[in-house]
Amino acid sequence: MRVAEVVGRVLHGHGARHVFGVVGSGNFHVTNALVAAGARFVAAAHEGGAASMADGYARTCGQVGLLSVHQGPGVTNALTGLTEAAKSRTPMVVLAPEATAPRSNFFIDLPALAAAVGADFHRVRATHAAEDAGAAYRAAARGATVVLGLPLDVQDTVTEPWFGPVPSVALIPTAAPQVEPLLAALQAARRPVFIAGRGARGAREPLIRLADACGALLAVSAAAKGLFAGNPWYIDVAGGFATPLAAELIGAADLVVAWGSTLNMWTTRHGGLIPPGAVVAQVDHDPAAFGVNRRVDLAVAGEVAAVADAVLARLAGRPTAAVEGSWRTPELAQRIRDQGRWRTVPYRDESGGDPATIDPRTLSAALDDLLPPDRTVVVDSGNFMGYPSMWLDVPDVAGFCFTQAFQSVGLGLASALGAAVARPDRLTVATVGDGGFVMSATELLTAVRLALPLLVVIYDDAAYGAEVHHFGPGGHPLETVTFPETDLAAIARGYGCEGLTVRTVDDLGPVRHWLAGPRTRPLVIDAKICSGHGSWWLEEAFRGH
Repeated sequence: MRVAEVVGRVLHGHGARHVFGVVGSGNFHVTNALVAAGARFVAAAHEGGAASMADGYARTCGQVGLLSVHQGPGVTNALTGLTEAAKSRTPMVVLAPEATAPRSNFFIDLPALAAAVGADFHRVRATHAAEDAGAAYRAAARGATVVLGLPLDVQDTVTEPWFGPVPSVALIPTAAPQVEPLLAALQAARRPVFIAGRGARGAREPLIRLADACGALLAVSAAAKGLFAGNPWYIDVAGGFATPLAAELIGAADLVVAWGSTLNMWTTRHGGLIPPGAVVAQVDHDPAAFGVNRRVDLAVAGEVAAVADAVLARLAGRPTAAVEGSWRTPELAQRIRDQGRWRTVPYRDESGGDPATIDPRTLSAALDDLLPPDRTVVVDSGNFMGYPSMWLDVPDVAGFCFTQAFQSVGLGLASALGAAVARPDRLTVATVGDGGFVMSATELLTAVRLALPLLVVIYDDAAYGAEVHHFGPGGHPLETVTFPETDLAAIARGYGCEGLTVRTVDDLGPVRHWLAGPRTRPLVIDAKICSGHGSWWLEEAFRGH
């Protein structure tokens, strides 16, 4: 059996069921081996799109995503999506064929490339192919983005056949978490708030149980939106996206516990959201994460769920100051019901004009009412992104895919395709700006081929809106970041999608018909949004630039 076939069989044996990519000579055999073993290959239009598909797939279903590309340019074409995945700690394996001769036109320094973007690097050896491929998959399953180098000459080498067995993905043993200082802080706190981040996505129930026991309110970073959906003490996203009520309550906390969150500038509004007198605790499985973005008073090393369970066991029904002082009052519960979502915060509708445009808040609220609750919302980067993030509800943490770790425009559409493959039972909603849509529109071809339920909503302000609102107030010329109005719905129809232009709420009528139908063709909505000023979170966000 040749090494390429061994690698494909091993990866499938470990659980790989979907692989995204563009096939060339260097990855032809390993991709076919995966397909022969039973994996589904999703052919993208471009390697950059394939990388984001694998990323979105892995985030949505929690399984390892596979990306298969050609040597050299295939790898570099995928680099932005690969960087987003690595910075997000997405479990992903990149099958990267490798021309090892330095004078080859296809030669690139793969280990250096992986290190530069924060990915792990493994290389397959002829005599240890099964072992090396399995090690790469297991590393990814533990939470890494792995570039797996497949030297071209090694792939063609004949080696021993592989038929299993598959070793289990073992967690690295850790000592019992030392939680006494955190326990004491929770007992003493009168107004505790939990902020759960990406590292807490699998710890909903342990964190809710502990919050109930100590009277804490529940918030999340944007990457973990939906984690506490449906809980009466959930105040939604902290930071720049926070509602006025969430900002008020976090600003009144005397203890903030970050669970799997590094409390970066987005989550804390550059540190201004957390009051100076509050005790700040951080729980993370990686000690290197402690204090990377701000000072913390307490640090607890351990998996989030394990730490929460350990604290709860030691609390054992003992009273806490927050419970005795009634931080969670019926009045506060009513305020959270009335003011805890942006949809309940009054605003002045700015729709109108000639030609007509629609307020992005009004658009998002109308879509939230129209769309089925069982949905996956995927958000690209740009001035618009707060509106779908905060006006479109999601059923759980798997229903929200936020591609912002690298802050690259243009990753949302392809990420949504990966999410749709992962959860075909849900309606996938890709929300993009017009700039990001134009960058990635070629993947509409892939969307049409897949015939998955996909709604693409373009928040179209005929500009790179973030730059317009960042530099416009300073009197700078904006010709480089503004564009003539374009019929993006017609472009979508050219790719084989259904296309709809929206300027008013009434224009959304055809969406109901599409939702009621078979949904075998994607629907692309070109929503002409008003853009007289930047989104509410933008000014705060740009303080970090």
